[in-house]
Amino acid sequence: MMTTHHLDRARPYVLGLFRIVIGSLFTCHGIASLFGVLGRETLRAGTWPGWYAAVIQLAAGLLVTLGLGTRTAAFLGSGSMAFAYFDVHQPAALLPIQNGGEPAALFCWTLLLLTVTGPGAFAVTRTRHPAPQQQEPHLGVPV
Repeated sequence: MMTTHHLDRARPYVLGLFRIVIGSLFTCHGIASLFGVLGRETLRAGTWPGWYAAVIQLAAGLLVTLGLGTRTAAFLGSGSMAFAYFDVHQPAALLPIQNGGEPAALFCWTLLLLTVTGPGAFAVTRTRHPAPQQQEPHLGVPV
């Protein structure tokens, strides 16, 4: 017998709001670095790796926020943040609290979560191609 918790009905909506917040924050990082706003200096075009990371943050962040190609955009963003952590932050110290890599680590893992879960509610993709109503398979693991 399959039992569901009453909060399970809210899952797609909370996931959609989570996606919008994470995507918006990721977009802000890209905008700040590319255009020198929000307390950041403008990165010179083509500077490795910062400028390219900012372009990925802006593009992937917008796509994630809108819920358009969420899994692909989130995967690209997650990978770029993993690279940023290990290439830029980790050589300075092992732990994110020591090396200033907390934002990179958090974005890496939250975007990886969106890669696996998908966009949730309020996604542009859902309005263009509504998903058929299906019950999620129960894997025997309480959620």
